[in-house]
Amino acid sequence: MSDRLTDLEIRYTHLELLVTELSNVLYEERLARDKLEARLKDLEQRLRSAEEPSPDEPPPHY
Repeated sequence: MSDRLTDLEIRYTHLELLVTELSNVLYEERLARDKLEARLKDLEQRLRSAEEPSPDEPPPHY
């Protein structure tokens, strides 16, 4: 009985460490995704502003 309990405690400890490690990986992935989304929004905004003609510029046919 004692060996069984010790084995369960060891397994539980390993699982607890694994869950913590996976949680950290998910957190890092979330940070990376958030940075990529912010970069994408910035690039989309730049593209939109580059496509809009400036009011000071004459049209291309001049």
